[in-house]
Formats: sequence, C-alpha cells, structure tokens
Amino acid sequence: MAVTIKDVARVAQVSPSTVSRVIADNPRISEETKRRVREAMDELGYHPNFQARSLVVKSTKTIGIIMPNSATQVLENPFFPEVLRGISLIARENRFGIYLSTGATQEEIFEEVIQMVQGRRVDGIILLYSKTDDKIMKYLLDEDFPFTVIGRPFHNAERITYVDNDNIYATKQVTKYLIDKGHKKIAFIGVNTEDVFTIDRMEGYKQAMEEAGIPIKEDYVIHEKWLKENEKEAIIDYFFSKELPTAIVLTDDFLAIKLMSIAEDLSIRVPEDISLVSFNNIMLCQYMRPPLSSVDINIFQLGLEAANCLLDKINHPETLPKRITIPAKMIERKTCAKIIKEQNE
Repeated sequence: MAVTIKDVARVAQVSPSTVSRVIADNPRISEETKRRVREAMDELGYHPNFQARSLVVKSTKTIGIIMPNSATQVLENPFFPEVLRGISLIARENRFGIYLSTGATQEEIFEEVIQMVQGRRVDGIILLYSKTDDKIMKYLLDEDFPFTVIGRPFHNAERITYVDNDNIYATKQVTKYLIDKGHKKIAFIGVNTEDVFTIDRMEGYKQAMEEAGIPIKEDYVIHEKWLKENEKEAIIDYFFSKELPTAIVLTDDFLAIKLMSIAEDLSIRVPEDISLVSFNNIMLCQYMRPPLSSVDINIFQLGLEAANCLLDKINHPETLPKRITIPAKMIERKTCAKIIKEQNE
C-alpha cells in the first residue's frame, strides 16, 4: 500500500499541510520541523510526486541544460562534465532536478527547447555555450523565459544574465607571458567564428601582439575546424611548409595535446623548440610529458554560479540581468621556455 502525506504527518506529529510545506521548502517552517518531517519521510520510504505537485504550484523543480551539440560528442570533452558538476551541486542543494538536451543536431536541440518552454517541462534553462548566431538565445529572450548563459552573449548581452571568464584579458596576459620570454613568432590555434569565447581569446592575443609591436602572420592563425578535420599527415605537411613559430597559444587543452603528439612525430621538442600554452587546465595536463601549461578557468565555479543565477531569476523574476566574471589563472608547468636570443635575430 502506498505511503501518503497523512502517514508522514502522523509519524512526524504534524498536520498534512505542514508536510506539504516542508516538501515545498517553505521558509516559514522551522528547521527542526523540516528535519522531523524528512526523517519521517525517510523512515516510511515516502517520495513526493513532484509531477503532480507541479500542476498545483506551477513549478517543475527542474533545470533544463542545453548542450552546444550532440550530448554524446559534448561529454567527451572534460569541460562539460565538470561544469555539470557545479550545476548539479546547486540543483541538489535546492532540490531541483536536471533535464539534459539530447538532440543530435541544432534543429533537434532547438525543438527540444521549444518543448521545454511551451510544455513547461522546466522552470529555467542554462545554455552551456554562447555562439555568434544562436536562435535559441533569441527565442528565450522573446518568450521572457528564465535562462542564464555560460559565456558572453554575442548579442543583447545587457539583457542577459551570464557567467564567463575575462577571456580577452586572460589571453592577453598569456601572450604577454610568452613575449616576455623572448618569443616573437607566436601562433594562435583554435579560432572558431561561431564560438564567442574563441573570438575573445583571439582578441586578447591580437592586443598583446600589437602592444608589443609584433606583426601577426596570417599563417600563424589556425582555425580549430581545420585542425580537427585534417589528418595528422596534412597537419605535418602544413607545418613543414611554413616557418615554424617558437610559441603557440591554443584555445583548448585537447588541441594542445593533439599538437604535442604531432610535434613528437616531427621530432620538434617541447619546450626546447616550441612553447605551448592552452586553456581549461583539465586533469590530463599535469600527466602529459612534458606537463602542459594551461589557464585554469575554474570550470566548476562557472557551472555553480550559472545555476545560482538561474535559481535567483526563477525565484525573483524582476531581478536585473547581471554578469558574473570568474577569475582565470595560468598554471605554469613545463611546456614554456625562454627563447635563445639568436633565434629571434
């Protein structure tokens, strides 16, 4: 026989309405009463029917999480499990569930968002990315639906709550770090004109080079798509046909790890022949040979703050849009070296 709210109320020695308020986490109920009711729920094995409750209070207690593309591909990148860990912590503390997008294409994901919003399947949405042309973000704005973004919105940033690093400043500092080590032939790898964070990092690289009076060679700016789509042999041919840079700034640790493998095939030594710095500081960086210097962007904190902002927006719809900037810090390891003066002359 199913356990009911009345059974919980009897064991906890409170009224059924008090049990309902505890389930809703009503702030007017004392912590002692909440503890007693929850202990009774655990003892009896009672699980609230949140779906039925949502019809009454018009809340699903669920956050929608929108991936940039297919979840299978996305979760191969350690950035996303880590950012989800931060979101999950806040969701769990506030008794919210998580609804992950599962679409394999942009159109399928967009349709999922429409279903989430129109079907009131979630109370709010977190976008785990920011693109230059994103109809999902525009749709959520038009619908006045609670959402937050991890990354700087390319359009309407003043109307959107978002959490980001200062990617321009961080990349400018990293590039300056290489310049201070004597490097002038510095390449930038990982440009993606759809992803706002790579545009900002590219801008930081440009600013550092221009302020140092170092011209930027067109051959030294390589798009992420090109590096991912080409076989190792084509990439090797490219580097053989160009004047090698002495240092490279990469937008992602995975790209750096791939490049280190290619460098080994070419008998290019890191950092003796070429210095590398990348972003994200995934766990694998410290186990590379040599260990990879990378910018720690506090991925967990990005997720945690995005969830906090969304819940604030859900609970207080009148809240004004805000920008939360998460500090980033370069973790210096063994892939950067000072350049020998003669190489620069």
